[in-house]
Amino acid sequence: MEVPILGSDSLKWLEFPVPSSSSNAASDTCAPLTHDCASSIAIGDPPAYLIYRIHKHLPHALELFELCPDKEFPKLGLRITFPQALSSSVFLCKNEIDVGSRSHPYLLYALTVAGVAYLLRLGTVSNYASSSVVREISLHPHGPIASAAATTTGCLVVGRNDGSLACFQLTLESNAPGFLQELRDDPGIGSLWGFMSRGRTVGAVQDLAISMVRGKPLIFAIYTDGMLRVWDLSSHLRLFSHKLNGPTMAGAALVRLWIGQADNDSSTIPLAMLYRDNSEICSEAIHVYSLHCNVAERIALLMDPSEQVIPIEDGWIDVKLVSNKICILKNNGLMLHELHKNVSMVDAVCYALQEDFVADQLFQSSEHSSDDLFVITHSILSSSKDHILPIVSSIILRRLLLPGIHHNAALRTTLLDYNRHWTESDFHSLTADGLKKEILSLIEHEGLTGNSSSIFCCWKIFCARYFQNWCKSNGPCGLLVDSSTDTVGLIRKSSVSSFRSLEDIERVNDGSLDELGNFPSFGLDSSDEALDCDLLAEMLRCVIYVNQQLGKTASAIFYELLISAPPVISSEEIIPRLLKILETGYSSTASMLHISGLGPDVAWEKKLADHKNLRKFSIDMMLSLHALHKKSGSWSHILSVIENYLKYLIPQKMIQKYDAEVVLDINAAILVQATSQVAKVMLESALDIHLFLSYLVSISGQINMLHDDISKIQLELIPMIQEIIYEWLLLHFFATTPSESAAIEDFSSQLSLLQIDSNKGRRSWNEKLGKCEFTLAFIFLLNVRSSSREQSHYDLRSIPNVQDIVDSVREFASWTMLGQNGESLTLLRRAADLAFILLRHGQYDAVEHLLTIVEAHLLKEKTSHGIQATDGGWCILHHLLGCCFLAQAHRGLHGVLKERKVHEAVRCFFRAASGKGSAQALQSLPQEAGLPPLGINGIVSDAAWRLHYYQWAMQIFEQYNISEGACQFALAALEQVEEAYSSNNQSHDRAALNESVSTIKGSLWAHVCKFTLDLNLFYDAYCAIISNPDEESKYIWLRRLIIVLYERGAIKILCGGQLPFIGLTEKVEQELAWKAERSDILAKPNLYKLLYAFEMHRHNWRKAASYMYLYSARLRTETSLKGYQQLWRSLKEILNGLSAAINALHLVHPAYAWIDPLLERNTLHNEQYPSKKARITIEDQPGNDVDLQSWKFYIDIQKIENEFVLTSAEYLLSLAHVKWTNTGTKRAPLELVDLLIQTNLYDMAFTVLLRFSKGSELKRGLERIFSAMSLKCCPHIVDSSRVGDDPTKQGLLLTSSKDEVIVHGSPDMCLSNQQSNGTSQWGTLELYLERYKVFHARLPLIVAETLLRTDSQIELPLWLVKLFKDGKRDKTLGMTGQESNPALLFQLYVDYGRYREATNLLLEYIGSSASMRPANIMNRKRPFGVWFPYTTIQRLWCQLEEMVKSGYMVDQCKQLKDLLHGALLKHLELVKVDSEDALG
Repeated sequence: MEVPILGSDSLKWLEFPVPSSSSNAASDTCAPLTHDCASSIAIGDPPAYLIYRIHKHLPHALELFELCPDKEFPKLGLRITFPQALSSSVFLCKNEIDVGSRSHPYLLYALTVAGVAYLLRLGTVSNYASSSVVREISLHPHGPIASAAATTTGCLVVGRNDGSLACFQLTLESNAPGFLQELRDDPGIGSLWGFMSRGRTVGAVQDLAISMVRGKPLIFAIYTDGMLRVWDLSSHLRLFSHKLNGPTMAGAALVRLWIGQADNDSSTIPLAMLYRDNSEICSEAIHVYSLHCNVAERIALLMDPSEQVIPIEDGWIDVKLVSNKICILKNNGLMLHELHKNVSMVDAVCYALQEDFVADQLFQSSEHSSDDLFVITHSILSSSKDHILPIVSSIILRRLLLPGIHHNAALRTTLLDYNRHWTESDFHSLTADGLKKEILSLIEHEGLTGNSSSIFCCWKIFCARYFQNWCKSNGPCGLLVDSSTDTVGLIRKSSVSSFRSLEDIERVNDGSLDELGNFPSFGLDSSDEALDCDLLAEMLRCVIYVNQQLGKTASAIFYELLISAPPVISSEEIIPRLLKILETGYSSTASMLHISGLGPDVAWEKKLADHKNLRKFSIDMMLSLHALHKKSGSWSHILSVIENYLKYLIPQKMIQKYDAEVVLDINAAILVQATSQVAKVMLESALDIHLFLSYLVSISGQINMLHDDISKIQLELIPMIQEIIYEWLLLHFFATTPSESAAIEDFSSQLSLLQIDSNKGRRSWNEKLGKCEFTLAFIFLLNVRSSSREQSHYDLRSIPNVQDIVDSVREFASWTMLGQNGESLTLLRRAADLAFILLRHGQYDAVEHLLTIVEAHLLKEKTSHGIQATDGGWCILHHLLGCCFLAQAHRGLHGVLKERKVHEAVRCFFRAASGKGSAQALQSLPQEAGLPPLGINGIVSDAAWRLHYYQWAMQIFEQYNISEGACQFALAALEQVEEAYSSNNQSHDRAALNESVSTIKGSLWAHVCKFTLDLNLFYDAYCAIISNPDEESKYIWLRRLIIVLYERGAIKILCGGQLPFIGLTEKVEQELAWKAERSDILAKPNLYKLLYAFEMHRHNWRKAASYMYLYSARLRTETSLKGYQQLWRSLKEILNGLSAAINALHLVHPAYAWIDPLLERNTLHNEQYPSKKARITIEDQPGNDVDLQSWKFYIDIQKIENEFVLTSAEYLLSLAHVKWTNTGTKRAPLELVDLLIQTNLYDMAFTVLLRFSKGSELKRGLERIFSAMSLKCCPHIVDSSRVGDDPTKQGLLLTSSKDEVIVHGSPDMCLSNQQSNGTSQWGTLELYLERYKVFHARLPLIVAETLLRTDSQIELPLWLVKLFKDGKRDKTLGMTGQESNPALLFQLYVDYGRYREATNLLLEYIGSSASMRPANIMNRKRPFGVWFPYTTIQRLWCQLEEMVKSGYMVDQCKQLKDLLHGALLKHLELVKVDSEDALG
């Protein structure tokens, strides 16, 4: 069978163009056209195989690469490009022209179709340089050329149509002419040499070959007239001429000639000649002859009269003679015939090509094989329909990427058919997982409807395209042979293969039993061997019936269901469901598939055909079984034969003899691929026997089977078969499953574990891991070879022959299943050993599959003892599974997948700890297994062991940052502490616990707290804290809980009442306060606010106020020290803090509305919890004596309110970009008021004044404010600089910014906004004067006086004048009134020269007094009832006279005097009358 060399399809080519010579260019054809051809030579010891290929679609290029069996398959090949298309006359040989040249050990002769011959001196391909010497000679004048051959000494011989042989001596000197010799057969004269033209007396040369016989180069030539002639090239003599007795029929002609290596012992030279019959039925046959060689003075040749004829059917590709065999490569296989034997008596050995295997695996071998896959899957999984399509897709995808089926060029071409473009480098960099994702995405994209039928149809089309591309890009080209080792290989278009002999079971499965000549005995050793062989043959015929009935897809489904993780169905259900198909046919769901896919008519025909086929199978089986029973006499005899046959399927125990060097060589690739083929055959054979025996049990009543026979099948044979199935299943799994890629984050550990820096073979692992061709078996193979000390029974330095491959497979299977020395190990124990190796190399997915398969097998194994009573193997299995799941969860999984792996790891570790004998079994694990050490030795009690194991598991989960699992094992360990401690006290011969119970529990509870905090389970973390018996640890983790809550933004949990602080309230408060003092005051969330909420929740109002006041104080201090650019933000926070403190104190009785001095408490905290960081604290700040002195006394609510007012003013000033610093003096509030007035912050100014001033100080302050406000109403006082400082004007002139938005939004800026909308300074003055005149009645006077003093000619607003007049509601009493009365306004008019207004005001009141109503006359007549400022009136009169005298405004002043004189006369007369009336 063909065995592909894994990795041979990934060659990269180094291009070398041969320079062309225009003088040798020719347009016509001189030599035969080329076809797909390839050949090789083996040179050296150990041999190096130099291989060349020529492709028909690329005739100008010759591909050359070198194979060294003790090395890896080369990654680089040489592609030599010639100017013209090549003929098939290409020869490779050892360089014997310059023997001492080590840099160029090879010679290459090439002949183009234009008749140009090339000689190239080549070095090794791996070290190739472009300095190869090239010689070029045109043979076109000597053409046409029928055939050519070459020697190692530079001689090229060509055969021509005139029957002559032309010999050219090619040298490496470019200027040396080629020497021409001509060999011509002339019966009259003899052989003459030279270039003279002669008449044609012989037929044209058909083919020729050169062979070294007794050290002399002999030319063997066949002619079109049926002649064979042999020439001695060294002596230029003809040695032999013979008329061949070929086929007698007309039209038969000689076509090709092959020469074998001369046998020095028998002096025989084998020859093979191809005859072709060109009649109506074209047929070909190879005739094999023998030439006897006698050596005396000259070589004498004699033809052996015997002739061996080998008919050729279906065409041929290449023929080679190897030792005593002839190898014929045909389109459908490789045929090996023994030479010099009667062909009719001895059958040839036939080796199938890889095309058959690929077609079978991709369901392309028959029309309905792929449909059978879908139908059988539906029948088996009828109750799990959701898994049908994933299973089918997984089967096809797994087979597409199987080593030997996966082919880079074919897959890339197939993807290109679907417009999936990849560069060569990118495509070769894809791992097996990457290819799976790419193919699955393609199929999902093509199956637009998404249903199972459309997806399956896409798979069918994809597989068909892939198979076509595989055959097109990887067709056979030629044979690779080595006569020294009888090695036979196959050179394909883009890969290389070897061949191996078939196992007996393979021969039985592949051919008809009737056609087998010598039926294998399969180890039968009974006395009646002949009868047993007959019974076995009949039994196997029945097994073949079962196989044919289910088809080749059943084994694929069986394999996939067994290795799928998690399992779709139980492994126990697979065989019964397949058996049901044998008995009753496909399920109803499968029939519906036929209707939907084929239509009702075709589906009905298909159903009838299936029913007919089922009936035929049942009848044939029944007849065969009855005949078998009749021949044997009893079923027990048949079962004994079956039992002996099953022993042959068990891997044989063999002592390994592998090479001690660790290399990933070509032989390793051949071995792994051959192992997968043999394991597949053995697995399928065991499965067929299993189905056959199960079928016997199901129909036992119809075939007269006794109960004892049924019991033997069920209790002995089927368990035996199941063991065999699982052994070969695992071996096939190892040989076909790609390894995992090395994790990027785990590269350093991979480097140390694999030691790839110390061995050349291991250095290539990193780039091979994850590739389809690098399977798990390579990892085992390296371990096998490195653990051996003896040499192999065959030489690993050469490619193994057909039998050596099979022997090596048996040895490798024995090591894999039975160990190094073939010792009897249980499947569980051996699986654990293999899992160690895989874990050591990071193959976690493979370990999961391996141990899951073994676990499933053990669970269904029918044994008399419990599964766990297996010397701790069950515990080891789950321990390894747990390590595997844990590593998988750590290597990049996320979400649900990671949670599932963690859950499985926890489950496995718990099961490993609770099994029988777990302590002894797990302690015996080797340290080099790549697992974390358990760290315990000696005998301990079960509870102590579980305690230690749970602690170990907790530490491993903690190491991988998987807190969920670590927490579970910490809690589990807590449950074992008491029992372990009591057991330790009762037993003195066991390892003592080094720590007390409280210490262990404290440590475990601390771990629980840590893990729950990592998982954000804060309530559980608090429960762990209060459960901790270690007080010191309890307080440490309480502090840690607070820190974590703070860091994760969940600190509000502390003040929400969710955690019942039983006895820990003061500790919590201390921790929070300590951390608050040492935290950044601007950090969020703020711990002072948390303390405030914490205390408020506990109704500790004063403490809450204390912490908020401390927060405000620290914020003010640190803000001033750090110089924040946006001071207003900090001031806003200070205001919030002070406001919260005030609100808290308002909840306290007024007598207790004060807060404690916090300085002493803070000092205590600093002593108890020294800070780890050098932070600036309140105690360390310079220039803070005032605050320190004030903090030594209690702070009442009034002081806090005062501070709140001052801070509010400072905040508003900061919004207006005005900075003010509290100096702490008594004048600070007044200075602040002035600054507020200048900034138009009137509300805040009045607030500060009213807060800090009383009595006369308040009145003086009000006068200052209104005087300043009055000045702002004078237009000539408001200059441009003041306008620029006015935030109202800024809001009108500048674009809005963030700060200005806040300014406009502040309460005290609302008035400014109103003013900016049109309200004048006069309106502001009126508003505030009306509001605050109740505090000081003289405020209107202050305003009026300020205005007039500033501008004596200013027009007083009407509202201000009304304030003076409204002070006296009854004008009949004159100008008397309160502090702001008409008399004062009259006086102001007179003082500031406003005589007209003064006169008018006086006239107004005098006229009002005179014209009062009769009801008020009595009041006027009372004493002092009416009063006018006569002194001021007199001053007004004098001022008017002076102005008249001075000549200034004479007319106006006279007019005023006249008015004043008249009014006064009338008033005095009225006063006189009133006085008289009063006296009377």
